[in-house]
This record gives sequence, structure tokens and C-alpha cells, in this order.
Amino acid sequence: MAARFGLLPALLLAFCLLFPSAAVASSFEYCKKGADYAVNVSGIDISPFPIARGELTTFTISAYTGDVISEGKLVIDVKYLWFHVYQETHDLCSETSCPVSAGAFELSHKQTLPMVTPPGWYTLTMTMMEEDGKPLTCITFDFSIGFMSSVADS
Repeated sequence: MAARFGLLPALLLAFCLLFPSAAVASSFEYCKKGADYAVNVSGIDISPFPIARGELTTFTISAYTGDVISEGKLVIDVKYLWFHVYQETHDLCSETSCPVSAGAFELSHKQTLPMVTPPGWYTLTMTMMEEDGKPLTCITFDFSIGFMSSVADS
């Protein structure tokens, strides 16, 4: 019986190595615990996962708002280990259709990481804010960049 339990983790590891580009829903945390954000995030999907250097990656955020959002900004901040490595700001309407109607919506951000990006675990903080700088929501989540890339390192 003990051999069977030792085989299961090995099979799961083999599955993950054979199918690394399967989309994986990532867990997240709000930046401020207990904050009353106007936008509530219900999930994150990262595809492919783990992220491969040099390949297009899509971060899809599923969310809900009780208010119409006509404009805003999306600030993405990335840390590798504990070191800040990257920040960018986007027009919210370039990441989702505006105006955002009250109810459920998705925000989709696409990014291709350079081939020189080190493999490992990263932390991304995404802040969605109104034009005046008031946060609509702020979440943080981890993602990994694979040690191997399907694009040849040459």
C-alpha cells in the first residue's frame, strides 16, 4: 500500500512536466485585508502555466462590480523573490471593454517575457484604479516561469 502512495506524487509530477502549458487558476489575496473594493475578483487564470520565456502569456482576471466603470488605469508591479523587477501602467479600457457594465466581467492582460527572464517564482500585484487614483481593487498573486522554454535558447 505504501508503494502506491509513493507512485501518486511521481505520476502527478510527470503529468505537470508533460503538460506544462495547461491553464491553471491561481489563488490570490487582496492587497488590503478587509478593504471594501468596488471591484471584487473571483478568479485568475494564467495560460500557459508555468509561463515560458519568449512565449505569449495571458492573465485573465474574472471580477464583479456593482458600478459602471467608464475609465481607469491598471498598474502591474512584479517582484522576483523580494526584489522589485518591473512595473507598467495600462489604460484599463485597453485590457477590457469599456464602459464596464455593472455585473461580472473579465480583464485580460497579455505579456511576452524576454528570453533573459530568470526562471522561478514571481509575485504580481495588480491595482485597478479610477483616473483620480482611487483604487477599484488590488490583488496579489504568485506565478512561475518555467526552467525550460519551448522556444530554443539560441
